[in-house]
Amino acid sequence: MHLSPTVANIQEPATLLMARRSRELRAQGRDIIDLSLGEPDHDPPAFALEAAHEALRGPWHKYTPVNGYLDLREAIARKFERDNGLSYTAEQIVVSTGAKQSIMNVVMSLVGPGDEVVIPAPYWVSYSEQVRLAGGTPVLVHSSIDEDWKPPVERIAAAITPRTRLLMFSSPCNPSGSVLSLAELEALADVVRQHPELYVIADEIYEHIVFDGKHHSFAALPGMAERTITVNGLSKAWALTGWRVGYIGAPTWIAQAATKVQGQFTSGTNSIAQRVAKACVEADPAQLQPMRADFLRRRDLVLNAVRNIPGWRANVPQGAFYLLPDVSSSINGTTIRGSVDLSLHLLDAAGVSLVEGRSFGAEHTLRISYATSDAKLTEAMARVAKAVAALQ
Repeated sequence: MHLSPTVANIQEPATLLMARRSRELRAQGRDIIDLSLGEPDHDPPAFALEAAHEALRGPWHKYTPVNGYLDLREAIARKFERDNGLSYTAEQIVVSTGAKQSIMNVVMSLVGPGDEVVIPAPYWVSYSEQVRLAGGTPVLVHSSIDEDWKPPVERIAAAITPRTRLLMFSSPCNPSGSVLSLAELEALADVVRQHPELYVIADEIYEHIVFDGKHHSFAALPGMAERTITVNGLSKAWALTGWRVGYIGAPTWIAQAATKVQGQFTSGTNSIAQRVAKACVEADPAQLQPMRADFLRRRDLVLNAVRNIPGWRANVPQGAFYLLPDVSSSINGTTIRGSVDLSLHLLDAAGVSLVEGRSFGAEHTLRISYATSDAKLTEAMARVAKAVAALQ
């Protein structure tokens, strides 16, 4: 068997790997609580499902435009204006099969061999592998829990070289839940202005899950609209992970390039899912407040549980639905040599699936997704605490 060097050199996403192992153990009859995937347990809103039913009765059964239906792209442009203060035309919007494809389209459009992409760490697991798939080199800028998992802007600036093509980050952040303040975004914009050939991917998929204050879009800062690709989608806020709809707002030439790339992979996004997407982006995001309140309550539940585990440390995430505790105290260097070993131990001994932090660029951490019920979280954290105590 012979694989291309490109495929041989990339890794399976750690999140999907742990989810797969959880399913395999469940198939064997094990009682597994899965806190590995970032998948809200809420039901999609009724109006979204009604939009799907209506689409099934309508004429939405043929190939779709590669960049998305025109009326959907117009609706997304209005959403960007309403929620983010961003002014896009329909030609600057590209609808894709999930935000992951949206990001890959842009990376493939802008990055090639010899190019570098600066990625503040911790970061979403696929960022670095997507850069490698395009032939580029990911340049990771690390941070610590004492920095709220946000690298100081000076450290990011120092990582930029003449070969740097992109800076990519998420806020709120997966995996840390950290949120960049307006002042922090403005400081980052000052750095970008010093590098005319540098572009930014701002992943805003968690924009509606911010617990304190409000979300700020990087592209809304002076001079950043023409330098920024804003990424969003339906999966997180609208609990529509399986419908796979993501989108970008970007400078026209980048949107055209992303459309060209997508045309050689999937062509247009699923027709029925696009009708659901239109209903969601046109809906009032105020109705998401109950879901946000659920996540805030669950954050505090898990945060308190983590802080009661001797030696574990956690910051207070201000968004998304993840906690990224420092678990160095549970790594003994023999049976548990790192966070990978610890995650596998907890899966086997406690029946709890968590994701090791190394794949997120954060050694000696575990990512805990609290996008599930209070009862499951309570039981899972009790099991984790018991299994960690047995290691002492």
